[in-house]
Amino acid sequence: MSAEVVAAVAQAHLRDWAQLLAATARLTRDLDLAEECTQDAYAQALRVWPQIGIPDRPGAWLTTTARNRALDVLRRESVLRRALPLLVTDQSVPGPEDGLDDDRLRLVFTCCHPALSRDAQVALTLRLVCGLSTAEVARAFLVPEPTMAARITRAKKKISAARIPYRVPSPDHLAERVSAVLDVLYLIFTTGHTAPSGAHLVRRDLVDSALNLARMLHLLMPTDTEISGLLALLLLIHARDDSRLSPSGRLRLLSEQDRGRWDRRLIGEGVALVTDALSRRPPTRYAVEAAIAAVHAEAPTWQDTDWAEIVGLYDVLLQLWPSPVVELNRAVAVGLRDGPQAGLDALAPLLAEPVLATYGYLSAARGEFLRQLDRWAAAADAYREALAQSHNTVERAFLTDRLDDLRRHASTDLEEAYR
Repeated sequence: MSAEVVAAVAQAHLRDWAQLLAATARLTRDLDLAEECTQDAYAQALRVWPQIGIPDRPGAWLTTTARNRALDVLRRESVLRRALPLLVTDQSVPGPEDGLDDDRLRLVFTCCHPALSRDAQVALTLRLVCGLSTAEVARAFLVPEPTMAARITRAKKKISAARIPYRVPSPDHLAERVSAVLDVLYLIFTTGHTAPSGAHLVRRDLVDSALNLARMLHLLMPTDTEISGLLALLLLIHARDDSRLSPSGRLRLLSEQDRGRWDRRLIGEGVALVTDALSRRPPTRYAVEAAIAAVHAEAPTWQDTDWAEIVGLYDVLLQLWPSPVVELNRAVAVGLRDGPQAGLDALAPLLAEPVLATYGYLSAARGEFLRQLDRWAAAADAYREALAQSHNTVERAFLTDRLDDLRRHASTDLEEAYR
């Protein structure tokens, strides 16, 4: 089999999987069968394309192949399938006149239906919409593959048994459901941006999946400001990816990154999106988060960062989305604006926050401010806390380096602390 064919099938999988599965599901009204037929179409492409050549329109070829396979199965099993629960495919609202009649949107909103748990929503979105294998989804959740396979199977059965409709929500429910979808995409992206565990800092498959889905939603719903805000946020964060590690694989903080390696094309696209999103009222959570990322992106150097503006944006964000994590980020910004002691003072109330009890970034932030104040022993304690709470190899190496640096600068008191 030629490398050209393998590459063409891989590209078609990345580009067309969601559309192909979604269109097949509308025909079969059965997610399992749709998934099986979609996988068969790609397998057949690997067998057939070396003989017939790569089609001019690979997506159309795959769609026809999956559809024909589904029709064959439906004809053979028509009696049996009449007794099975099927997807509800009432598409009366909204229709093409609303600009939302797209099979991919139906699939996304079905996977993120509020009747499903958040874990099930994320797992189904990764498996069905992003096309990740069950093994890949299991790695993202840090669970064994059989456990994830059972979870996905239960979620698909619930969709059929509970008669969850395979359609875009009606206009009066669209806003609330879009928010749920965006929360799932943001969770997928953040899980990939800094992997919770493992040897690699970034899970590029998850990052790419979230970005592709956000772009798809923006393409299909270009006037939705919440979607524009999320896409802007993801682009602005992703633009920094190539500068997050040194050539030796060491983590680089934002203050240490080579801004010449930031992707200016992505930054320009993100800034344009967030500018448009903020021009409409009221501002959304993701648009304000994107505005914070834009301030970082547009500062020529770390020293030129407008921390006063960032603190002000966090104040707005806290009104839109009260969250201990937002309070933590605001406290760090206060410390960078007003000095390390101000940062410690702002962090102090968060030490009693249960949600942050095992959140390593709180301990790391305290450790950094304490280090800047030459409070070596206390800084070491904070960094050891952060190290105990981190399971990512790259982050752990960074925190270990910080502790080693404290040893080199420590006084006799710090040396005692290590005995």
